[in-house]
Amino acid sequence: MANNQTNRGHQGGTAQNNPGNFANDREKASEAGRKGGQSSGGNFANDRERASEAGRKGGQSSGGNFANDRERASEAGRKGGQSSA
Repeated sequence: MANNQTNRGHQGGTAQNNPGNFANDREKASEAGRKGGQSSGGNFANDRERASEAGRKGGQSSGGNFANDRERASEAGRKGGQSSA
């Protein structure tokens, strides 16, 4: 098992076979840098409705809201400043 040389479990690749690697294409890297976060879907600058929706949601989806889970809130209180990891 330790000598298995297949690509299972490996991420990425080499500069030669990884299309997401900019090492061989400086122009592609430059263009990506100019775009910044525009294409990532994480930028609300051009979508006010999406930004507003995210603001309304607040911490609901993050798992950081204890409003509906008293036991979880109590556990967090007992932990205090301890590391949660």
